[in-house]
Amino acid sequence: MPEAFPLKTRTTLRVRFHECDPLQIVWHGNYLKYFEEGREDFGRKHGISYHDAQSKGIAMPIVRSVCEHKLPLKYGDIFEVESTYIDSGAAKILFQYKIFKDEKLVCTGETMQVFLNDKGEMLLSIPPFFLDWKQKTGLL
Repeated sequence: MPEAFPLKTRTTLRVRFHECDPLQIVWHGNYLKYFEEGREDFGRKHGISYHDAQSKGIAMPIVRSVCEHKLPLKYGDIFEVESTYIDSGAAKILFQYKIFKDEKLVCTGETMQVFLNDKGEMLLSIPPFFLDWKQKTGLL
């Protein structure tokens, strides 16, 4: 049975002390780590993970990332990362992100991943394991 569209998850996290600068505001580079937490949670909830790719000899590196800050997060804040899969017919994986604290938009972003074979060469067609996942979710 196909998943509900769009494919997205919400992941609840808390700002830890080591993620902050001396003013107890989250250092800007940590937002990309929050996006990664969201992607991994998406994979667990929607049945596609980095282990699935690795077991087939495929790597999925990030080749593009965008992050736009609206409001700061501070030490101890509880927030949610909304991760939305954006379907593409090309051999790439696109995600859009929104980070919310108390339903206020804190940050938006996106990432693009490509598929590499075990020799580090970029694949120009979607690998079979990913096509299978797309079929199971009703994307194909």
